[in-house]
Amino acid sequence: MTAESDERQVVMAMDPGPGLGSRAPHFIRRSRALHLSWQVAVFLMGLAVVAAGVLLLPLPGPGWVVIFAGMAVWATEFVWAQLVLRWTKRKVTEAAHRAMDPRVRRRNLTLTAIGLVVVAAVVGYYVWRFGFVMPWNAGG
Repeated sequence: MTAESDERQVVMAMDPGPGLGSRAPHFIRRSRALHLSWQVAVFLMGLAVVAAGVLLLPLPGPGWVVIFAGMAVWATEFVWAQLVLRWTKRKVTEAAHRAMDPRVRRRNLTLTAIGLVVVAAVVGYYVWRFGFVMPWNAGG
């Protein structure tokens, strides 16, 4: 083993494959301490974005979009996040292709129409029974 082959192995260990691995600038990846600090900062930023997305899930807002944005922040530095995003993109693409199948579209449209008829019936009954009164004032 020569010094050149050792250096090549170190470089190969730092680059896990095509499109995977750290996207930190080269001068940051060159210093182990600086790269570790960079990774901690990226992790904390991604964690803050993911936490905000989790808080938005029960609230009105784009919770899942924010969670995936946090995953994208993590994916700039961590291979595991890059792999999770690739898997998610693949699954979303497959679901979109399945949704465009005419039989699935017809089923979805039928279920949506049935749901709208049920909601219209409930609203119609409420208006017939109570008139245009707010629900919290309906009893009195």
